[in-house]
Amino acid sequence: MLFHLIYSNDFFTYHADEFTITTTEGGSGDASEALTSLAGGALLITNDDADNDHDFFQLKGESFKYSSTKNMFFKARFKVNDATQSDIVMGLQITDTSPLATTDGIFFRKADGATSIELVIEKDSTETTVSCGTAADDTFMTLGFYYDPKDRKFHVYKDNVKVGTGVNTNAPDDEELAVSFAIQNGAAAAKSMTLDYISAGKERTANTEL
Repeated sequence: MLFHLIYSNDFFTYHADEFTITTTEGGSGDASEALTSLAGGALLITNDDADNDHDFFQLKGESFKYSSTKNMFFKARFKVNDATQSDIVMGLQITDTSPLATTDGIFFRKADGATSIELVIEKDSTETTVSCGTAADDTFMTLGFYYDPKDRKFHVYKDNVKVGTGVNTNAPDDEELAVSFAIQNGAAAAKSMTLDYISAGKERTANTEL
């Protein structure tokens, strides 16, 4: 099994022009995105300090497309300073200025007011979800999924331990998807995300469409 199409970023460098960035700054200051000190590299995203202020990132170019017959994976390691009062998205989505309410993608989501995380497999606003455990304040977690065309299921992992599987009934097979990550404040205080790395891969067979 080979993943011929791979995106990987350890954030030794950061170039804002590689991403479509949607930012709301309703508070008293400004959002910021900058490299921060961490072995292996990391990107620190800090929102402005009003409720629902946010910073949404989507890699330019929708470079991944789900196929029921091709291997596919996504993995990321990150933490947030407030695991309850923040909304999080991490995964593959269509390019959308509202990734917290997108219509198509395969992504991890954590809602404001809760610490529970789920994988969302969504096509045309119809979702299949898989519970993935919980987040904790200022604590790194690794989230990932692997799609296996042999059993046509998404195998879901948290901190490198399998936590569940999801069926492909609502997999978005008619849309190209972009690497996406986002944080939104759930209260009137600045929230931050530290992203250690992010990677995605898709099997590519010679002389065929991705």
